[in-house]
Amino acid sequence: MVNFDRTSIHLISSYSNWSEQGVARALKDHVYNDISSWKDFLRILFVALGIGFSTAGIIFFFAYNWADLHKFVKIGIMEGLVVITTLIVVLTSWKQMVKNIILTGTTFLVGGMIAVFGQIYQTGANAYDFFLGWTMFVTLWVIITGFAPLWLTYLTLINTTLILYSQQVAHDWSMVFVCTLLFSFNAIVLFAFIWLSKYKVLIVVPTWFTNLIALAAICFSTIGVIVGIFEKHQDFLWLLILVATICYIAEVIYGLKTKSRFYLSIVAFSVIVIINGVLIKSSSKEGMMLFVTLFNIVSVTLVIYQLIAIQKKWDHETRAGN
Repeated sequence: MVNFDRTSIHLISSYSNWSEQGVARALKDHVYNDISSWKDFLRILFVALGIGFSTAGIIFFFAYNWADLHKFVKIGIMEGLVVITTLIVVLTSWKQMVKNIILTGTTFLVGGMIAVFGQIYQTGANAYDFFLGWTMFVTLWVIITGFAPLWLTYLTLINTTLILYSQQVAHDWSMVFVCTLLFSFNAIVLFAFIWLSKYKVLIVVPTWFTNLIALAAICFSTIGVIVGIFEKHQDFLWLLILVATICYIAEVIYGLKTKSRFYLSIVAFSVIVIINGVLIKSSSKEGMMLFVTLFNIVSVTLVIYQLIAIQKKWDHETRAGN
């Protein structure tokens, strides 16, 4: 069965005698969301908003009443909430999506529980210890559910732990090395999830999830290279450039193969930013600033023009295939 999209329907209607009623029916059947789809969307949206506001309300409750609550009451409330929400997920027969959203909210409650414990007993631990413990306690939930927002939260916790560890413990780590480590980690995670999405192993991987991971990885590599250009000690700079080049080429190939402009655009703009850093490092005079400005205008314009041309080519190939 042929899957029609909006562009295909309008193209067919433009070169045929297809009636307006037929076009409207095709749009309704293949493009527009029906009432049941909107109901499902709103149900999930309201559940997510409710859990998010409830979690925020609990945090504000503790912040406002902190001095008036006994320490056992504070810990008891947080532990009770974590246990109750976990039992709801395990024992109820609700839809899996609702359970996953509740478990995501419970993940933030775990972080709140650890923070309350540390504040009461003044453990004196570094901030990275807090995020490390938070990460370890929710690992099993993340693996079992395979829920993309929960995975995103988990990866954010890992990245935050590494950044704080480098700032509070590993003082001999250079900024370039930290960015190399973070870029390599996120790139490996990205390729792993792309492989999982290709073979549909264990979890469903949405496009927005892999796009966010790719954007985070590109940001770390770009920051690392720029810092390495302007720092005197350039340890690990060439390693970062080598790893980034390999990953950039792989992302461009993947973007062309899957017809995704996102990977092409983030790689292109990262390269533009890095070239800007090289030019500014070479000279900080007024003439160079003018040249950098003109370079940005021309390069960004060319990238956008090329991306539009590529998209038109892909659209033409899709129409020809249909």
